[in-house]
Amino acid sequence: MSRLQGCFARLQAEGRKALIPYIMTGDPHPQVTVPLMHAMVKAGANVIELGAPFSDPMADGPVIQAAAERALEFNITLEHVFDAVSAFRRLDDVTPIIMMGYLNLIEVAGYESFARRAAEAGIDGVITVDMPPEEGEGYISALEGAGLDPVFLIAPTSTDQRVAKIGAVASGFVYYVSLKGVTGAANLDVDSVRQQVEMIRGHIDLPIGVGFGISDADTAARVSACSDAVVVGSAIVKRMAAHQKHTPDQIERIIGDVCELLGSMREAMDAVPVDEITRTA
Repeated sequence: MSRLQGCFARLQAEGRKALIPYIMTGDPHPQVTVPLMHAMVKAGANVIELGAPFSDPMADGPVIQAAAERALEFNITLEHVFDAVSAFRRLDDVTPIIMMGYLNLIEVAGYESFARRAAEAGIDGVITVDMPPEEGEGYISALEGAGLDPVFLIAPTSTDQRVAKIGAVASGFVYYVSLKGVTGAANLDVDSVRQQVEMIRGHIDLPIGVGFGISDADTAARVSACSDAVVVGSAIVKRMAAHQKHTPDQIERIIGDVCELLGSMREAMDAVPVDEITRTA
């Protein structure tokens, strides 16, 4: 059983949902990433989504675009992502890690080489935003051959046929993008999310994570009641960006601010009555 499968199985048995925070590797300073990853787990994170900075993102809003730019100022590359995960694994061999990135970075490395290095570092799955399943045969084969889960996105506009096609190649979990737009967008309609998640469950027998537009504890709790995981990115990165200096005391403040938000979300999600929770079949 993979780390991701084990994580979701344990949570389902406990009647709880996964909290998945996103951070950009190297933002706002390379010294922050690994200590923050450990701190997020202590604050209640179940899976970590780790971004690989890219100069031309297409799914990220202004907040995460700025995070990529800050990381690129430190010349953060895929190797730095692997190094951060390897360092994290020295103390934590349980928490699943998903790398989120763009196809350009992986194609430059080569599918087989990327998958091998990612697996060696301790990465469990990969979200490649601009890789459609129709064109992903070599990519998916390389990931699966290395024991990595290809995690695909599902949009609000995805048809039943499209969702079924994604379900045929995805593993680990699927990521429902709850808004028509980029990360950090507002005005999340939880009732609409619930309807779409129910449709997805009719085609895919995998845990369903929901992200984009989740910025506070109340929204996290309401989304967790109809999904298997809540993904939080821009709200975390925005807190990190508020700290302009990278001295040791500022690093501690960054970690404290992020964990305060995650702790409130974890508490709110765990307080959702069991009879309101829709578990994965």
